[in-house]
Amino acid sequence: MSTKDYLEKDYYKVLGVPKDATTAEIKKAFRKLAREFHPDANKGNAKAEERFKEISEANDVLSDPKRRKEYDEARALFGGGMRGRTGAGAGSPGGGFSFDLGDLFGGGNTGTGGGGGTQGSGGGFGGGLGDVFGGLFGRGGGTGNRTQARRGADIETEVTLKFTESVDGATVPLRMTSQEACKTCAGTGAKAGTTPRVCPNCVGTGQTSRSQGGFAFSEPCRECKGRGLLVDDPCEVCKGSGRATSARSMQVRIPPGVSDGQRIRLKGRGAPGERGGPAGDLYVTVHVGKHPVFGRKGDNLTVTVPVSFTEAVFGAQIKVPTLGGPPVTLKLPPGIANGRTLRARGKGATRKDGSRGDLLVTVEVQVPANLTKKAREALEDYRSAVADEDPRAQLFEAVKGV
Repeated sequence: MSTKDYLEKDYYKVLGVPKDATTAEIKKAFRKLAREFHPDANKGNAKAEERFKEISEANDVLSDPKRRKEYDEARALFGGGMRGRTGAGAGSPGGGFSFDLGDLFGGGNTGTGGGGGTQGSGGGFGGGLGDVFGGLFGRGGGTGNRTQARRGADIETEVTLKFTESVDGATVPLRMTSQEACKTCAGTGAKAGTTPRVCPNCVGTGQTSRSQGGFAFSEPCRECKGRGLLVDDPCEVCKGSGRATSARSMQVRIPPGVSDGQRIRLKGRGAPGERGGPAGDLYVTVHVGKHPVFGRKGDNLTVTVPVSFTEAVFGAQIKVPTLGGPPVTLKLPPGIANGRTLRARGKGATRKDGSRGDLLVTVEVQVPANLTKKAREALEDYRSAVADEDPRAQLFEAVKGV
């Protein structure tokens, strides 16, 4: 249904409700009429079936607050879509002139006002206001005399970074293969010396409308595959598609703090658009290699540090390596347990705001495998001194209490 026909229909009159009717009143009126004119209750009655479609269409518009507002505003702008006489001009008796929505939406009628110009010519309305309101109402009311620009395709690629590069960020070269405008035919898809023609099915828009009940759906044109153009004598390189495979290289900046498996979007770095359309986006999936010393937990780096038995017992000041910086000194409290984690603040991975996470240091108490005679004698003395202590006594007491 054209925009002109859409505006000329008085949906309030169809449902028999006033223009200020509430949503509940519209719903009630629709139900009453739907029961009366439903095809199941009027089998073989073509007029009743047509009336039911008209009622459903009116309800679809008026029951939706957004569509109802657009409908009311458009009808108010064009006088309810009614043909009549208005204003003052030199082209009709009595100082008035004939106003017809067909002059506005058709884009090809002869004007009746002073000057006798032709609407839709160089000095008139051009493509007609249907091009504007067709998009507003989503009902394909436009004349569609121009082909639409098409956005370029998105591109997916992968990159592998070293662990240090993922923490500090890196600029990496990428070589990608994508579809872009064929250089032989300049993207037209037509052989040299020929030009494509506008698709008659979609009138160059690349989209066609399909009505279902009171709704209209847009879909890519099947004749031109959404291009809006048909090629009778195709280019030998791109076979009429207007697109050709092209390889290109670029330098891409990977931000600091990126994690393994993260997907980064680079806007406008994908395949070029068609007919002036914007380029697509580039999506880069990042893989991060392992580090022999450091690990990663969110914005924090992790490291396991071995400490001696005596350092764990008596406490100590130990130096811990950091990633790409000088070592830090941490204080081990006396009697520290194996597996305890200490924190070195600001020595982790870089966050999005530029700050850094922490370095999480896990203590691993080393048990000596080879002892000198003197060390063994000292440990024997220690074992004798603590022979009466049972480290598992509390464990057995806890079992008894269950």
